[in-house]
Amino acid sequence: MRSGLRARRLLAAAVVVLALSSAAFAQRIFTGGPRGYGGFNRMPPKLATADDFRGNWVYCRGYFRSAYREPSGSGWNTDYPGADNNFSVRLMELTTLHVPVDENRQPNYVVVSLSDPLLFKCPMLFMEDVGTAEFTEEEVQNLRNFFLKGGFLWVDDFWGSYAWNNWVEQIARVLPPGEFPIIDIPLSHPVMHALYDVKEYLQVPSLNYWYQNGGSTSERGRDTDEVHFRGIQDAGQHLMVMITHNTDIADTWEREGDSPEYFDLFSPRGYAIGVNILMYAMTH
Repeated sequence: MRSGLRARRLLAAAVVVLALSSAAFAQRIFTGGPRGYGGFNRMPPKLATADDFRGNWVYCRGYFRSAYREPSGSGWNTDYPGADNNFSVRLMELTTLHVPVDENRQPNYVVVSLSDPLLFKCPMLFMEDVGTAEFTEEEVQNLRNFFLKGGFLWVDDFWGSYAWNNWVEQIARVLPPGEFPIIDIPLSHPVMHALYDVKEYLQVPSLNYWYQNGGSTSERGRDTDEVHFRGIQDAGQHLMVMITHNTDIADTWEREGDSPEYFDLFSPRGYAIGVNILMYAMTH
């Protein structure tokens, strides 16, 4: 089953190349209002159905229960749906990957429960604010099978040692660390150069924090000074979990329309990291 999933990914990745033009679309970039306040983050989840998966790219966001709340986080729906929509729009502009659109030419994106069998149809799974997660036993088993059958997960936007320790405890229930240890990802790793050359570990604060703190990027002071790009590998030494900690890469997508200064400083590099991780996931 793993080889079948990989074959489908290779087929999709064959068309993920840099497009010659990037302005041929009429999709709308979601914004959150002045400096990121208000906007679309109150939208209910668009739950996945079997009809969403037709051999094309679909942004899959994982739904999970939070055991507690983190400052500036909201659990599974942190940065939703702006990040999901905007990253999908830019994929259409930066690559020739086929992303389905609705009658308004907006891309499709879905929310998938971690216990749902539809999880296995996702080309890649995104989760945010995972430092608050508490998995059920059913979710643990389904996630383990997802990884063992070739699934790829990227977790982003969780900050500090407390959130890190909670995430490590939860993912250890899915992938025991004795067999699947968490590793640091060096800048030389292929995931950092799948299409774009990423030469630094980008620390991105939320737009609101950045404005309110004079351009500071460490949202929890000294506890979050160091950004971490980490991962978990399969038996073949290929990443199956990408972890970006003490940074909010997805905010470079969600908030790109809210501030020209924020966009210029963070968004091009944030999209480069996102496209690289997607391409790595689809080809390994």
